[in-house]
Amino acid sequence: MSVLGSYRLRLRRQRLLARAFLHRNELKPVVNRMGGVRPEPMLLFTCLRNEKVRLPYFLRYYRDLGIDHFLIVDNDSDDGSREYLARQPDVSLWTTRASYRRARFGMDWLTHLLRHHGHGNWCLTVDVDEFLIYPFCETRPLRALTDWLDASQIRTFSSMLLDMYPKGPVQDQPYREGQNPFEIAQWFDSGNYTIARNWAFGNLWVQGGPRTRSFFADDPKRAPALNKVPLVKWHRSYAYVSSTHMLLPRGLNLVFDEWGGEKASGCLLHAKFLDTFALKAEEEMARGEHYADSREYRAYQQQLKEQPDLWCKWSEKYINWRQLEILGLMSKGNWA
Repeated sequence: MSVLGSYRLRLRRQRLLARAFLHRNELKPVVNRMGGVRPEPMLLFTCLRNEKVRLPYFLRYYRDLGIDHFLIVDNDSDDGSREYLARQPDVSLWTTRASYRRARFGMDWLTHLLRHHGHGNWCLTVDVDEFLIYPFCETRPLRALTDWLDASQIRTFSSMLLDMYPKGPVQDQPYREGQNPFEIAQWFDSGNYTIARNWAFGNLWVQGGPRTRSFFADDPKRAPALNKVPLVKWHRSYAYVSSTHMLLPRGLNLVFDEWGGEKASGCLLHAKFLDTFALKAEEEMARGEHYADSREYRAYQQQLKEQPDLWCKWSEKYINWRQLEILGLMSKGNWA
C-alpha cells in the first residue's frame, strides 16, 4: 500500500476513535462489575435490543467456553432483557436510548467500551445470535486458543459466519427461552460461497449461503458479508470499521496465509433463522435503524411472508468442528 493510502487509513481510524469518544455520553451504566474481574480476563462485548428469549443460552454457551465477563450495551429493550442482564453476576451493563444507526450500528458504543475495558485483553465481539466454533472447541477452552495465539504472536482470529437453519418453514418450529437454538437450526450450506480480496483493508470478503440464494438471488452482491474477525487481543488504538468484518490498523485483517498454507480460523454459527425472526424483522423495519435503510430486513420481510423453507437437497446437517474443517469452512492451521 502507498504512503498516501496508509495515511488515509490512519486518518480514518482516528475518526472512528473520535466518534466513539463523542458517543460515550450516550451510555448510562446500569451495573459495572469490572472491578471484581480476574487479571487478564476473557471478555465478551455485545450490543442488543429485545433479546430476552436468547440470552439464557447465549450466556451459558460462552460461560462454558471460558468467557470471564460480559460487557453489554442494551439499546432500550422493553422485553425484560435489561432487568435479566442486570441480575447476572458476570455481566456489566450499559443502556442507551440513542439511535443505533447514528452510533454506527452500535459500534461506536462498543469501541468506547473496548478502549476502556478491553485494552491488553483478548476480546470477543459477537451478536447474541452468533456462537463461536474454533478448532478443538469441544475439548479445549477458549483460553487454550488464545494462549496459542499469544505464543504464535497472532493478534486476531477470523471466523466465517455460517447461517444455520431448520428443515421446513422457519415459523413452524417454536423456540423456547433457554433452548439450544441448534436443536432446531441444524442445517447449513456446505458450498455456494464467493470470496474476493478487499485490497483496501487487506481482508477477504465472503458472501453466499442461504441468505444469498433465498433473499438476494436477484442481486447476490448486495447479500450480507460473512467474513468476521471477532476475537482480538485488543489495544486501545484499534477500531472496527464495519461491524466486526474488518479492523484498523489494516494488518489485523491479514488472517489468511498468502503463501499456500492455512492459518487457524473458526466459524460463527448464526442462529438467526428461528421462529422469532419474523417478528424481529418487522420490529427492525419499523425502527429503520439498520444499515442502508434496513434494506436487508426489507428483503427478509418480503420473503418471510411466503414462509420459505431454506433447506435444500445440498444442505448439510451440522455435526462438529471437524466436519467444517473437512468442508474447508475453517481450519486448525498448525495448532496441534
